[in-house]
Amino acid sequence: MKRLIVFLISLVFLSLPALAYNQLPGKGKVARPARATWNTGYFQEALIGRALTTLGYEVKRVKELQNPLFYKTVTLGDVDYWANGWFPSHWSQTPKNFKEKAGIYGSVVAAGGLQGYLVSKKLVEQYNIKSLNDFKRPEVKKAFDTNGDGKADLVACPPGWGCAGIIAHHFKAYDLKDHINASQAAYAPSMAGVLAKHKRGQPVFFYTWAPNWTIFKLQPGKDVMWINVPEILPTKAQESGLDLMTVSGVEGAVTDPIKLGFVVSDILIVANTKFMDKNPALKSFFAAFNLPLKDINEQNTKMQDGENSKKDIQNHVDQWIAKNGKQWNYWLELARTAAE
Repeated sequence: MKRLIVFLISLVFLSLPALAYNQLPGKGKVARPARATWNTGYFQEALIGRALTTLGYEVKRVKELQNPLFYKTVTLGDVDYWANGWFPSHWSQTPKNFKEKAGIYGSVVAAGGLQGYLVSKKLVEQYNIKSLNDFKRPEVKKAFDTNGDGKADLVACPPGWGCAGIIAHHFKAYDLKDHINASQAAYAPSMAGVLAKHKRGQPVFFYTWAPNWTIFKLQPGKDVMWINVPEILPTKAQESGLDLMTVSGVEGAVTDPIKLGFVVSDILIVANTKFMDKNPALKSFFAAFNLPLKDINEQNTKMQDGENSKKDIQNHVDQWIAKNGKQWNYWLELARTAAE
């Protein structure tokens, strides 16, 4: 009889981890996600949405919002979270009461939000290009002049994007207007043209950011190089991130450190405080969740190559989980344990 009792007790204890692991802390709860308008952030939102569904949450259809509108909306409690916070760059777009009502609950990619100018590696070496100032040299302008107007041609970003204002600031601050043309056409087709030029062996000169498919197709250090701005002259909005405009350890940079001219941001998870206080499982999951920048770049490249439907993105989530199952299950177990 004693042996039977011991056996039954041992069965109960052996089953406890499995029971904890199979809990659904989100059962009966609703999560309302948002995502940014740039598609390079879709993947992390899809991964988090999959995790929440696995944890039992009813995940509402994602709302795609401009930055300032998201920060206002999450502060009001009309959406719950997104994984597209770029800080410190986004601080200027948050409402005054943001820190009272919302907060940062996780880091997708620390120092993952790079922005700057890239140039064909071959031309960097041929003309010893170190900064935007080198495009004032006649031989450099000629090498990058595609329309014969005597100016180098830069693929910039479209009007209305935050980077457009900073590029305009650079043109004025460094006196580049008479030396460089900044194309502000739709970014994706413009960069497709850049890639085609590179494949033909022609020089390329463009603005980009990370994570992005561009630096998966045109790899810094192999195909292109990050170049400096002549000196750090921040806009008023950039002043709070002054120390993050010069960065060390950037792969494929012409110098180390490099003066990018843009604030390097952490890509973070932002959420409504009340929502998070009611969901300790998500607090734990968000705190643990992170992605290698190369994984995001690789997924972004698949989207650029045509795998860009909702079903395609869910397939990318399946593929990532299959490759990183141990890590994924660990994050979920942390969430389930936190909910006990």
